[in-house]
Amino acid sequence: MKLPVISGKEFVKRLEKIGFRFEKQEGSHMILRLTRSPFTKLSVPNHKEISKGLLHRLLHDADISVEQFINLKK
Repeated sequence: MKLPVISGKEFVKRLEKIGFRFEKQEGSHMILRLTRSPFTKLSVPNHKEISKGLLHRLLHDADISVEQFINLKK
């Protein structure tokens, strides 16, 4: 599946649906933490558009597929 064009804030909103929570903001980066095991922490840039490479990396680190991520929009 094709990666969507998405902002940092929209990325955070979608991940909050699967158990991540906004922890804090450090400069221009939002820090998310997975509220269940295994412990996962993500640093997401608060940009209008996340690059395709970074989005792919963030999804890998969050352990969700592109298809699962796209379905979170619904």
